Amino acid sequence: EKSGVEAAFAELYIGRKVVLTPLPESRPDAVQKVRDAWEACGAVVVGMTPQEHDRVFAAVSHLPHLLAFGLVDDLAGRANAPLLFSHAASGFRDFTRIAGSHPEMWRDICVANRVALLEELDAYLAELGRLRTMLVEADGDALEAVFERARRARNAWAEGLPVRTGE
Repeated sequence: EKSGVEAAFAELYIGRKVVLTPLPESRPDAVQKVRDAWEACGAVVVGMTPQEHDRVFAAVSHLPHLLAFGLVDDLAGRANAPLLFSHAASGFRDFTRIAGSHPEMWRDICVANRVALLEELDAYLAELGRLRTMLVEADGDALEAVFERARRARNAWAEGLPVRTGE
C-alpha cells in the first residue's frame, strides 16, 4: 500500500521473490544479467512464463486488491458509511489494508491483466454463490468446513509449509 521512492529502503528485496518472465526471443545472457542484478539485491529469483505469471498474480494479488477496493468503495458509498466505518476494527483493517494502495497503478494492473483477473473473479463469484447457499440453508456444518479448510491453508502458508488441497 506504499509506493514510490519514499517507500524504498535498503533491505527491500532481501529474501523477497522476484519473478522473471523471459520471452522466447530473450537472450539467455541478458536474462542472466537481470537475474544476477536481482540476486545481488538479495532477491530470490523465480522464472515463469508471462501467462503463468498473469494467472498466478491474478489469483493472489490482483483479485485481493480488486476485492478490497470494491468493499471499501461500496461501504463508503452507503448512507450509513459513518456508522459502518466508526465500528470497523482489526478484521476490516486487515482485509482492506491494500485498498490504501495507489489507484492509478492498480487500475493499470487490473486492465492489463483483465483476462486472467476475470477468470479468477468468476471463480470467486462461484465460491461466493456456494457460501451464499450455505447461509440461505443455515448450513453451519458446511460453513465451518470451509472456514476450517481455509484456516489450515492460511496457517500453512504463513508458516512456509505446503498448502494442501481438498479435505
